Amino acid sequence: MIQTIGVIGGGQLGRMFALDAKRMGYDVIVLDPTPNSPTGQVADEQLVAPYDNMEMIDRLGDMTDVVTYEFENIAIASVQRLERKGKFVAPSSKVLAITQDRLQEKRFLKEAGIGVAPFAAITRVDDITAASHNVAFPAVVKTVRGGYDGKGQWRVDGPRGVQKAFAEVRGETLIMERYIPFVKELSVVATRNARDQVVCFPVTENVHDQGILTMSIAPARINEELTKKARAATAAVGRKLEIVGTYCVEYFLTPQGELLANEIAPRPHNSGHYTIDATPCSQYEQHIRAICDLPLSPPRLLSRAVMMNILGDGKGNHLAGIENLLTEPGLVLHMYGKKHAVARRKMGHFTLLCAELQTGIEKAKASLAKLHWEDIVPAAAAPEPATVST
Repeated sequence: MIQTIGVIGGGQLGRMFALDAKRMGYDVIVLDPTPNSPTGQVADEQLVAPYDNMEMIDRLGDMTDVVTYEFENIAIASVQRLERKGKFVAPSSKVLAITQDRLQEKRFLKEAGIGVAPFAAITRVDDITAASHNVAFPAVVKTVRGGYDGKGQWRVDGPRGVQKAFAEVRGETLIMERYIPFVKELSVVATRNARDQVVCFPVTENVHDQGILTMSIAPARINEELTKKARAATAAVGRKLEIVGTYCVEYFLTPQGELLANEIAPRPHNSGHYTIDATPCSQYEQHIRAICDLPLSPPRLLSRAVMMNILGDGKGNHLAGIENLLTEPGLVLHMYGKKHAVARRKMGHFTLLCAELQTGIEKAKASLAKLHWEDIVPAAAAPEPATVST
């Protein structure tokens, strides 16, 4: 019987996972190098250590019945060590090995028959000429490992741009992909369990700013044929990877109506935050159900929804305007417990439940404009009480 769940990674995804796990009666232990992490604040215990600290990884395994992770940029050796010791880790190291490496990920998708943009590997300077011919420009060059929210990416218009990026990473392997002039960015969050049951949430329409997700719209404003195609492709990814847990596949929709897969996230996803408030069973609960061998719940959208990320701007650590924000009916606020609102850091989000999407989008944008970050001036020290002689 599973009672205690271990989580590698202490960010906001782990926090929302832990909140659902606690509601369902599970104990949660998180491992993260930052004390009092967002997940650690709500978990039963936090082990403070780097993700590749094998002594603490062993301890996490000894203290828990199943282990998962809340983002993919962790040490794969840690997951493999737990598996060698007989610990069930979901998703597995096999899944992590593919989704940590953009080149392997694209090759996997292509072999699975799922459309992707033309791509090529850059492992040495001599590869740039052939890649430029096969991929063509404009293109996007990305680090194969690491990088998120637009980091580790360069838009290039010719071979010189590729050479510059390759020099900047000092010879690390890059992937070069043709730039896709998409009309929409879409994603599908799904969950697969060990019995090969797959459930897909509604297709979501996403808006990014410099690589960071700012708004998700559910359901996406696309036709039924595209919806079925995106959900079928996403289910196929989960089955072929044999994922156990919640995952997400991101897509570009081209002007020609073609769906091209961009990335696979082997864990709950930012674009699925809306499921906490707009569905009976969130993406986080589905993940718990999958890794704990419980039945999955068929996703059902109770309301149309618009999710807005709240980003830091580096101008202060206090979020002002919440009182005005919460005057909007149907708006649900989620803050992540982060103390420092550095520029473009994800500090929280809100979901606006709405009857009609365009109105909901306008209200969500207006609601976000009510918020701003500011410094709080510490209160002056109280004066010493006067002494009275008698």
